[in-house]
Amino acid sequence: MSWFSAIMKTTAARLSALYLLLFFVGSVVIILYMTTLSASLLEGQTRQALNEEVINIGKTYNRGGIPALVRSIDYRSRQPGAYLYLVADVSGRILAGNVESIEPGVLDTDGFVERSFLYNRYGDQLTERQHRAIAVVIALPNGMRVMVGRDLSDSDRIRDIIQRSLMLALAIMGIGAVLIWFFVGRQALKRIGDVSTASQRIMDGDLSGRLPVNGSGDEFDRLSGNLNIMLARIQELNEGLKHVSDNIAHDLKTPLTRLRNRAEAALSGKKKTQDYREALESIIVESDQLILTFNAILMISRLEAGFSAENLAVQPVAPILRDVVEMYEPVAEDAGVHLALGDLSEAPIRFNRELIAQTISNLVDNAIKYASSDDRSAKVHVGMDVDDKLLRIFVADNGPGIAADMREKVTERFVRLEESRTQPGSGLGLSLAKAVMKLHGGSLTLEDNVASESEGGLRVVLEFPRHSEG
Repeated sequence: MSWFSAIMKTTAARLSALYLLLFFVGSVVIILYMTTLSASLLEGQTRQALNEEVINIGKTYNRGGIPALVRSIDYRSRQPGAYLYLVADVSGRILAGNVESIEPGVLDTDGFVERSFLYNRYGDQLTERQHRAIAVVIALPNGMRVMVGRDLSDSDRIRDIIQRSLMLALAIMGIGAVLIWFFVGRQALKRIGDVSTASQRIMDGDLSGRLPVNGSGDEFDRLSGNLNIMLARIQELNEGLKHVSDNIAHDLKTPLTRLRNRAEAALSGKKKTQDYREALESIIVESDQLILTFNAILMISRLEAGFSAENLAVQPVAPILRDVVEMYEPVAEDAGVHLALGDLSEAPIRFNRELIAQTISNLVDNAIKYASSDDRSAKVHVGMDVDDKLLRIFVADNGPGIAADMREKVTERFVRLEESRTQPGSGLGLSLAKAVMKLHGGSLTLEDNVASESEGGLRVVLEFPRHSEG
């Protein structure tokens, strides 16, 4: 009983029960309608046949009078068939025909008998039940009565067959519907139970758990699939938060320790004014780097939440590349790096000017920082490729590059391949670039610098979807 109650608490089971009830009511109505309709059609056909038979008998009476009528009825009554014939005198005594007895009061009618009546044929056994018929009674001028009727056994048999067939069909369909409802209800309850179990496991802290999907493609599968995508995203964000927290604790502990040590060193012993000034300047530089790190973290979080999506505009990106290269030329020259700008296109794309300018600046700054520092000439190349669907901006260098198995990892927050941290930085540049490209519906790709196979290096590609103006 508890199992049945549990099923009936589900929406699917309640809807199924309602549909089953509606189906039953509709089937009963159809059976009554079909039975009544078939009876009405059969009665109509019978009445039409009686009218035609009465017309034929009337023609015989008109030609030969009562003698010819009696002879005709006597002849017709001997023929096999469902017609009933009877000639009775004024007192109701049967003179001719194939009817032995008839229900009282029938011959008192003139015209169609209002209702069916019972009768016995000649030769019927006493144990046989009486037959049912409808008839037309004709009153002759001399007081005699002529009845022409038709047996309803065949009509009743056809109606009973139709009624039993419809009831049998209803019974079969009803049993089938109940069985289907039973098994579908059990299956639905089982799947709901599986979902509840998985949900409880997830709520207990196992974010790697997923809702069951059996591959049927029904509404349960679609719902579970969407929820699994959401759970995967939550797990990804949770792991990212843990990773970021760990990296913040690791990467910010060192600069904060340096700040404290410098402040403590400045306060210890007798220092000159110049010493205090240098200590404060170094503290300011270290503080600025911390502020930049926190600003980058906030910017990545806002970008991942869709921040600034409404500030995207369709415009050419070539002017930004020219400005960035022009701005970094003195920096590259001081670092001994050859910074080159390739062919540009004025093709428009939809982007946020401030974010893309910052992203390209970070990539160029990284490329200059990590370009080759050995006997080879350090080179950084900035350029653009355009086709019908995509616009690609690339920044390539001939530095040490990044191993293929590490390229996905370096786009995560605070990941730096240079464990000794001899180069300044927070490890957020590529993570910020990835978030910016996600906001723009594009992608960030790291690949080998194929244009410099002999020298090696890294090529960072920003891929934007093309947009026509307007």
